[in-house]
Amino acid sequence: MRIIDIPQIEKLSIPEKILLVEDMWDSISSEESAVPIPESHMMELDRRLARYKSSPGGLLSLDELRAKIESRK
Repeated sequence: MRIIDIPQIEKLSIPEKILLVEDMWDSISSEESAVPIPESHMMELDRRLARYKSSPGGLLSLDELRAKIESRK
């Protein structure tokens, strides 16, 4: 389905479309079990959790993360 298939949606303003998308996302996310999580994502989460558990002090602070991002620009 596309926006052009529902003329009422096409006529909405940008803020109204954003609110509609938020409502749609809330509706989808309220049914977590209906959204399958790919095995590759679960494996990545497990890998990251194991890495954190092996070195819990190795995380960056928010300021360190921002500085690292800024240095890449």
